Amino acid sequence: MREINGTSVLITGGGSAIGAGAAKHFVHQGARVTISGRREESLQAVASRLGDNCHVVVGEVASAADRERMVDGAVDHGSKLDALISNAGNMHRNDVVDFYEQQLLDVFNTNVVAGMMLCKQAHDHLVVTHGCIVFVGSVHTQRAFPNVSPYAATKGALEALTGVLAAELGKDNFRVSCVRPGAVLTEINVRAGVTTADEQRERRDGMGSMHALGRIDTVQEIAEAFEYLVRADWSTGNVLTVDGGLGLGVTND
Repeated sequence: MREINGTSVLITGGGSAIGAGAAKHFVHQGARVTISGRREESLQAVASRLGDNCHVVVGEVASAADRERMVDGAVDHGSKLDALISNAGNMHRNDVVDFYEQQLLDVFNTNVVAGMMLCKQAHDHLVVTHGCIVFVGSVHTQRAFPNVSPYAATKGALEALTGVLAAELGKDNFRVSCVRPGAVLTEINVRAGVTTADEQRERRDGMGSMHALGRIDTVQEIAEAFEYLVRADWSTGNVLTVDGGLGLGVTND
């Protein structure tokens, strides 16, 4: 198991929730962390709490030029790149009859294509460090929730991609894995205009009984899963489920 202290980690979608929690976790372990996202105010708020070991690159993962700046910024900040945590994502909640082609293309571009292209952009740096990429999947691939088929499809694509890229890149000691969270309090539905912040919090809290362990995940628990996959030199191609048993389909009343 490699040490986190002194590593260079790029976290996309680092301005809130899982991304911000991961940045905090890795900085506290001594990593040089670069966080990226579209909202500068949120990113700077995270960085101000974490200090000089947290660097900000404002950008959109769907933009080729911005992806290049993210990777270059992480390499400059950390003098190398050891891990890419591809966390940025988007969601649309739609009934099938309300599908719009451009909307579907947008969510696939953000959730899947951008991560693939970041992997390409970071490839040469991660080969040098024998590093890794960690995708973020979802319990939506294990348990069907109506009206989120576009999002679930993108997460299924990432989980399939994890195995293929791990097989392809193993010859370079380049590891590829994925974390599959359960219900976590994030802003993705709020940004999508589906719920208000208060409604989102109430909905997530109400999902506790759907987990075998009786509560939703915390961002710290997801960050710990990221850490394991970054440290574990002999683990690749994994989809690590950290969902408190939500995917099991049981209900604790």
